[in-house]
Amino acid sequence: MSLAFVHSLQSEWLKQRKSFASWMVLLGAFFTPAVIIVVRLLHRETLPALYATDGFWALLWKNSWESAAIFFLPMGGILATTLMTQIEYKNNAWKLVHVLPLSLATIYFSKLAIILLTLVQFFLLFNVGIYLSGVIPPLLVSGVPYPKGPIPFTRFLGENLLFFVDCLPIVALQYLISLRSRNFLAPIGFGFLLWVGTLAALSWRWNFLIPYAYTMIDYLRAGNSSKVAAPLVDIHWMASGYFLLFTVAGYWLFSTRAEKG
Repeated sequence: MSLAFVHSLQSEWLKQRKSFASWMVLLGAFFTPAVIIVVRLLHRETLPALYATDGFWALLWKNSWESAAIFFLPMGGILATTLMTQIEYKNNAWKLVHVLPLSLATIYFSKLAIILLTLVQFFLLFNVGIYLSGVIPPLLVSGVPYPKGPIPFTRFLGENLLFFVDCLPIVALQYLISLRSRNFLAPIGFGFLLWVGTLAALSWRWNFLIPYAYTMIDYLRAGNSSKVAAPLVDIHWMASGYFLLFTVAGYWLFSTRAEKG
């Protein structure tokens, strides 16, 4: 890794920290866990039996990921990627960026790397939120035991990794579109329409062809839901392939664009 790339990463990280995307990550990661805590405190009479079950952590995990897989990850990926990519357009700073002694590859991939790092940040915070939603109610309600049974760390880590892979096509395609459009609403509108279309097409046998479908398919098929058709291929390989395709296409469009910013 070159020193120029490291400096570019630092610069992109500072810009991301000052953007609304960083607040979106924080709010999105803790929203569902906070709702779970509130609901359980409102129904505290059910907590002793719930916390005594052996499958407590697996049930909490499943309940927490429903909103994340179907809404927060797709929409968060759309909004955060667009916000972070559009910083230069918003501040009319692309020409200043291209004056810097940085290659186009350094500019393109450092920004993409920070977007992916922000996605990792969401996953870390969301997992912390899930844990807190499990341990806070017993601290506030007397007579409720600590959750029974060990946390299946290996299983949860594996599912985190797969959900992360599922998100990659969303990030790469939104990044490609956001770099091409000066209008902030255009990439968000495109992503929103594709997300809505994906929801409508989940029961379609060819749903795995839609690059925004993988988080939803992954979650719903684990619960044997009738709302989603079983994919005919490995969706994680499909997600990886789409990510590679969109990333390469995005870089080619970025590097060959006549007007730089």
